[in-house]
Amino acid sequence: MSRKEHWQPDPEPHDYPAAADYLSILLPPKTAEELVNRLKDAPLSHRKAKDLLRASRLALLPAKDPEVVRDLKKVDRGERLSPVLLIRGDLTTDAPLTVADGYHRICASYHLNEDEDIACRIADWPGRTRAAKLPGV
Repeated sequence: MSRKEHWQPDPEPHDYPAAADYLSILLPPKTAEELVNRLKDAPLSHRKAKDLLRASRLALLPAKDPEVVRDLKKVDRGERLSPVLLIRGDLTTDAPLTVADGYHRICASYHLNEDEDIACRIADWPGRTRAAKLPGV
């Protein structure tokens, strides 16, 4: 059986509270809430699993990890995966990409095909614009 991911057009409703719970460990609750609202408004985009892992500096979970196995089984059954929720990193401050929700889905996707595009929503930090000038540029 061919194992190819198929992605939902929108994250599952429970993904946003999960992202808020995670982000509120790292940030003040109001900042976490603002980032989740930005994720809700962010357009759907697609990025490769290998690039998301590199940008986040997270280790690849093994294919035997229980949550990765669960997502791989979903793919085998032809179920669509929920897009991952990401907070953009910053090269100027050496801040990595933050995976607010979907780390296991990224790893499952990598095990299937590191070059396959993953559906994601990416939010910028409050006050940060995409046109931030890099030093020396």
